[in-house]
Order: sequence, then C-alpha cells, then structure tokens
Amino acid sequence: MARIVILGAGVMGSAMALPAAHGGNAVALVGTHLDEDIVRSVAGNGLHPRLGVTLPAAVEARPWTGFGAAMAEGADLLVLGVSSAGIAWAIDRIVESVRTPVPVLMITKGLAPRDGSIEVLPHLVAREVERRTGMALPVMAVGGPCIAGELAALRDTSVVVTGGDEALVAGTLGLLEAPFYHARPSTDVIGVEICAAFKNFYTLAVGAAAGLLERSGKGSNGALMHNLAASLFTQALEEMTVLVEALGGRAETVRGLPGAGDLYVTCQAGRNGRMGRLLGLGLPYARAKAEHMASDTVEGAQLALDLGPTLEAMMARGALPGERMPLAAGIVAAVCRDEPLALAFDRFHR
Repeated sequence: MARIVILGAGVMGSAMALPAAHGGNAVALVGTHLDEDIVRSVAGNGLHPRLGVTLPAAVEARPWTGFGAAMAEGADLLVLGVSSAGIAWAIDRIVESVRTPVPVLMITKGLAPRDGSIEVLPHLVAREVERRTGMALPVMAVGGPCIAGELAALRDTSVVVTGGDEALVAGTLGLLEAPFYHARPSTDVIGVEICAAFKNFYTLAVGAAAGLLERSGKGSNGALMHNLAASLFTQALEEMTVLVEALGGRAETVRGLPGAGDLYVTCQAGRNGRMGRLLGLGLPYARAKAEHMASDTVEGAQLALDLGPTLEAMMARGALPGERMPLAAGIVAAVCRDEPLALAFDRFHR
C-alpha cells in the first residue's frame, strides 16, 4: 500500500482521489484555505459537495494546516491540485513541509513568462523548490481530456502522465491504476503542458462560432455554423503544433490526448466557450467579463492577459512564426486590447 497526498480539494484534485485510492492506497486529501467547507463535508460523511459523490473510505480529508503532518507521515506521491493562481502558495507549503525528495504529479495547469519565453509549471515548481531548499524534486504532470465530474462518476477517462524519468512515470501509472482511469506514459513535458494551457486559450475562438451564429441567425434552410467551428478547431490544432515545436515539444503530442483530445472536451462546454460566445456576439472582452462573467475565472482569457505580451514579443523577434499563428494574434488583440475577434480565414490552414 502506498501513501498519496493531494494538495487541493477542489473538483479536479478531489476527483484524482478516486483512481489514487482504487488500488488500496491511503490518500490524504488536503484542502487549501479556500476548501474549508469541502474538507468539513468529506471529513464528516465522505460527500464532496461540488462533485456530488462520496469519496472512498481510504480518503482522509484534512485542512491545509495539516499538510506538514501529512507529508511527515511519509508520502510516495504528492499530487498538486491547486489552481494556477495558487501555485506560489503551494510552492511555499512544499518548501515549509517537504524534507526529502518526493515525486510530484501536477494536475495544475498554466504557464509563466520567463526570460522573454514561456516556462511550463512543472519546470517552474522544480526550479523554485531547488532554489529555495537545494532539494531536487522530480515533477511530473498529467494531461488530456479529463472532466472532473466524469472521473468522479468513474466514467472511462484517458490521459497521459509525463515526466523526464520514464521509470518514475511508470511507477506513478501503477499507483493510479484503475479500470476507469486509462493513463499512458509520455516524456514530452513541454508539449503536454503547452497543450493543457493553450486549449483553454483556443476554445475562446472555437466558442465564438456560437456567438456568430446568434448574430446572423440560422440559414434559410436551418443551416448552423458547424463548418466554421470545425475550421477554427483545425486552425487551433495547427497553431498549437507550431507553438509546441517552437518551445521544444513534439507535434505528436498535439495530435493526441493532450492536444486534440483535451481541446475537444474543452470546446463542449465551460467558461472559455461561454466567453468565446460573447466575443462572437461582438462584445469587447472587458465588457463581456464585467457584465456577464465577473465572478468567473476564464482560464483562456487569463492566459492571454498573462502571456499576450510575451507571445507578441516572440513573434516580433522571430522566436515564433507569427505568420503561422493568426488566430493566436487575434485572440490576444481581442482580450488584451478589446479589439473585435479577427478570424483571418485567408491565413488559416496553410
């Protein structure tokens, strides 16, 4: 039996407790300071109020103040399930509490600008922990189409686990082995993480098709705009391939579960698609956010705000081929400068 500690009791972190506990492992689900109601509910009767399921008895819920004790009891795997905004907080907790190297699996998604380029979060976490403690932590990540509610309901879910140490990745797959959780190994950390973040970004454009349809109405024969949405989806994959390869990842990752698979799932529903619809309706981003989604975190739009200047600077100096990324340029202009979302079809699919 292994011991697995999950930091972050939101929907995705908690859903990961299902495959983690399936093989008889002991799981400590440690909430952040934002998860206190969830922790109380799970500790009381096992029910996760946001997922609507009762977690296995092997899952012990603890408040964030119990993270140090959970790690001191020994952990074979630490799963980071905090939001991207909480990654600095999570690094602080690791620095405070982790005394010996333990494998880390990140389900947190996001990217950060660094030295005029883009850094993936597993590299950032490993770098920061080593800088502050001198301890080298092996940091892996999971990517692919995984809706937390479906995983919690034990629906078949296929993902990849990526890391630089193939033996460690294989061991992690063994810890998470479950008949409903189909995890495959990958060594393309950069490709998986770029896809995981940019699928939200590009869903803004695919979602715009719904808003454009509302603006123009159905055709006289009832025709919709699936052709348009498919065209935008295809362009998104092409541009994600350009970006992944430019940053050192592999094109096949974009064609697989982390790219095409995760983009497909993200386009089905959610906050990024809703914001895309508003942009397609012709609303400036700032107005759409303030009037319709003020309390929502729109990951794709936040990525544009965080990395838009970096993307534009990389294109300007030739580090990214801007002529091959017209949709990205249009999304950045729409989100960062409130310009209408430009769909440059004459530059797509080249």
